[in-house]
Amino acid sequence: MSKIKGIYAAGLSILNEDLSLNVEKTILHSENIIDQGCHGVAIFGSTGQAQLIPVVEKIKLLNQLSLSKFKKNFIVGTGLNSLAETINLMKIASSLGFKKFLIMPPAYYIYGDSEVIEFYTKIVESIPESEIILYNFEKLCGYKFSVDCVQKLVKKFPNQIVGVKDSSYNLFENLDLDNFSILPGSELKLLKGLEMGCSGIITATCNVTAQLSRKVYDDFFSHNPQSFNQKLCNVRSVFDKYNLISGLHTFYSQENKIYKNILPPLKLLNFDEEKDLMKNLKDLKFTTKSPMAA
Repeated sequence: MSKIKGIYAAGLSILNEDLSLNVEKTILHSENIIDQGCHGVAIFGSTGQAQLIPVVEKIKLLNQLSLSKFKKNFIVGTGLNSLAETINLMKIASSLGFKKFLIMPPAYYIYGDSEVIEFYTKIVESIPESEIILYNFEKLCGYKFSVDCVQKLVKKFPNQIVGVKDSSYNLFENLDLDNFSILPGSELKLLKGLEMGCSGIITATCNVTAQLSRKVYDDFFSHNPQSFNQKLCNVRSVFDKYNLISGLHTFYSQENKIYKNILPPLKLLNFDEEKDLMKNLKDLKFTTKSPMAA
């Protein structure tokens, strides 16, 4: 087991006009942002509209993704409330050679730490070869991992519970576990997290900040001056004004209209929001095309 570390994007899902998943373009999008600087991509996270995409389409993509030259750079999200469907999807992914998974506890229902431990226990017992990143995002699922819960899970399954994506930000400053990856969910936490011993980030906006984020990451470990972190934080702050999925699809649709396709109840930014987003990014002289997005 190798520690998961680096700059990871929560990948976008690219849809056809009929709102079916475009497998080829979704994979190409992820491969492109790896080329731009990401160490990898978490496919089918919340940013990828995973909760809204049919399981059959996820399976179709996983089959094709297993042929990618970047296969080892992908983390597979499940995006499913059902324990049985989560296990079934993971078994299929495992049969295709994927080992790393990003799993959020089920949404809607009210529960506590002991129930969460039981949920992950059932998964690990069913797929013992899996390496699981816990997804801590109270705003989406209604549950927030406690430090105690994570510690108990890691103690129980040290080879399977290998990390956490912390989008609730109550863990990354308080957890201290050996050979365990802590990955905050925002570029705003990247540098501080690295200084505290975190492993990197998994974020939605790394779909556009891959080059900047990688530069901050590399400069930290090379002990170079941090000349790009402020710009990285400014770009993230611009996107944080909106729903991130809406903002990212709106941003990418400026050059490719296929990104306008988005699953209800999600939507693109309205005209005024789109104008504001693009103006603010232009004011920062931000583009994804230049060597250092500057």
